[in-house]
Amino acid sequence: MQCRVLPLVLPALLTLIHSVAAVHAADPVRVGLLGIDNFGSIAYTEFLNKPHAEGVFEGVCVVAAYPVISETYPDSEKLQEQWKAQLLTLYQNPKDPKDAVPPIEMVGSIDELLKKCDAVMIFSMDGTKHLAQATPVLKAGKRLFISRPIASSPEDAVAIFKLAAETKTPCWASSQHRFSGGFSGMRNHPEVGQVLGCDVYGGWTVNAPAADQFTRPLHSLETMYAIMGPGVVSVTCTSTPITELITATWKDGRVGTYRGIKEGAVKYSATVFGDKGVSTAGIYGHGVPVKGVVPTDDKYVGYEGLAIEMAKFLKGGPAPVSPAETLEIFALMQAAEESKANQGAVVPLKDLSKLIGQ
Repeated sequence: MQCRVLPLVLPALLTLIHSVAAVHAADPVRVGLLGIDNFGSIAYTEFLNKPHAEGVFEGVCVVAAYPVISETYPDSEKLQEQWKAQLLTLYQNPKDPKDAVPPIEMVGSIDELLKKCDAVMIFSMDGTKHLAQATPVLKAGKRLFISRPIASSPEDAVAIFKLAAETKTPCWASSQHRFSGGFSGMRNHPEVGQVLGCDVYGGWTVNAPAADQFTRPLHSLETMYAIMGPGVVSVTCTSTPITELITATWKDGRVGTYRGIKEGAVKYSATVFGDKGVSTAGIYGHGVPVKGVVPTDDKYVGYEGLAIEMAKFLKGGPAPVSPAETLEIFALMQAAEESKANQGAVVPLKDLSKLIGQ
């Protein structure tokens, strides 16, 4: 009797198991926003919560946000209210009801946020607050992305990554410039070949808020690392009223520079030197040059490159930028400050990754 029943029961049982598994697989990764006074809070949520998302953005969505302001960061409260209003109405009044998405819930504490999400993205503008904000997230074992900068000092950056390592919780941070195709595509550009060096340039805000002063060059340094990769061993810095010039030397003898533009026209790009040729890079949000011509009429993808990497990470993928590389950039900025204070002396980089056991 059992032999006759089993062939009938087994297919039904397998169907039930597959059905349950399919429902579970369809459950989206719930993401919480910690701090929303950064424009990134709305920019990336637009990708993650888009109705009928397909491809990499399928299966992940922002469900809750904890608005926090910094009393010492200019316009923090004003910006929070601006982005909060947009988050609350995002995709909420579509022409077709089928295009509606669940509203984002505003909560009143980090603990409440953690109960409602599987992963967290920190979008508070004030980097001096990031260590305190990241600590309960990492202790709760929630995957964490921190919008540029990961912190406002090398010490806080080390502390965040050390806690991430201790709790075995994936954590990373990046500028969106790193994943702009016109920059990242220069590492293997056919008209350049093997990259031997690059000169990167971008804005340097003279009157930056105190929380941003250390990380002013971060957008452009991330561009430099996207093109050159890690491996810097020493730095010099020359500072004048109109320019901040950082020169970095790699362990293999390659050299990269960053020109921080304090006066005059500001543009974010680079010149790249290779074993096959020399080429300007693309500009932020656009693609790589073709035969020396930089495209500007192609699709603008300013935030999309980083949004794609976020989605992969939030769904369980590896962090695309390692703690060691991020800490090397912080060590570079630290060395540049030391060089500037010592009339442009050559300053070797500290290995901050040793402080987190990597």
